[in-house]
Amino acid sequence: MSGVSGDPVLVSTPAPSSGAAGGGSPRDPAGFPAYKRVLLKLSGEALLGPQSFGIDATTVSRIAEEIADIARLGVQIAVVVGGGNIIRGVSAATKGIDRVTGDNMGMLATVINALALQDAIERRGVVSRVMTAFEIRAVAEPFIRRRAISHLDKGRVVFLAGGTGNPFFTTDSAAALRANEVKAEAILKATQVDGIYTADPKKVPDAVLLPDVTYQEVLEKGLAVMDAASIALCRDNRMPIRVFNLHVPGNIRRVIMGETVGTLVHAGARP
Repeated sequence: MSGVSGDPVLVSTPAPSSGAAGGGSPRDPAGFPAYKRVLLKLSGEALLGPQSFGIDATTVSRIAEEIADIARLGVQIAVVVGGGNIIRGVSAATKGIDRVTGDNMGMLATVINALALQDAIERRGVVSRVMTAFEIRAVAEPFIRRRAISHLDKGRVVFLAGGTGNPFFTTDSAAALRANEVKAEAILKATQVDGIYTADPKKVPDAVLLPDVTYQEVLEKGLAVMDAASIALCRDNRMPIRVFNLHVPGNIRRVIMGETVGTLVHAGARP
C-alpha cells in the first residue's frame, strides 16, 4: 500500500489554461496559472491541526488564506472536504451505529467543515458558496450542477459538502464525481505526506516517492490514493489527480502554477 494517509469577489480575469486533461499541466513560462478550474480535495483530518478532534482555528485560517490566494489569481476553485475530524461512518458502524446512519452523520460533518472554511475565506474578502448534496437550505444551497458552474464562472469559491448525498460512498468518490460534473481540469488531493510512495513512508523509512503513476498502476498495486471507485471514475474520464502535501506552506499555489509537486496520477502517457 502507498503512503498517502489516509461572493463580490475581486479577482482578476481567469488566466489562460495550459493544461490538458489526462496529462497534467506544465508550468506556463509567462507566469500564468497552469489551470483555469480545479477541484481541491481536503481531508477532514487536515483541519485538526495539533488537536485530536474537531476544528483548529489556526489551521483553518492558514488553509483559507491559501485558497483565497488561488482565487485572487483568477483560478476557479471548488473544494470538497471530508468529515473525519468529527466522525466517520465506517468508524461509527464499528461502535454499534447503523452504517447508513453513521454515513449520514459523516456527511453532516462535512457540512460543518465547509461552513468553517467558508467563514474563514470570506473574512479574507473572497466570496464563496456552500452547496450540499442534500438540502439544508437554512445554511447552504442544494447542489445544482449548472448553478455550481455559474458560481465558479463568477469567481466564487464553491465548497461542495455532504459527500455524494448517499451512504456507502466516500468523500473521495464525491470529489471524483463533482470534479467531472463541474468540468474541472484536475483534482488536487491535499494529503498528510508528500505524495504517493512505494510503501507507507511512516512505516518504511526507505520508501520512494513516485513522481507519477497511471490510474491502472494505482488499481493494480492497491496504492492508497483514493478508493477504487474514485480512481475508476477519474480513469474513465481522464481526470488527472495531483497528490501533494498540504502541510507545506504554499504548496497549493505551486501546484496551481504548474510546478512539479508531489505525484501525478494520469492516463498513461508520461507528462
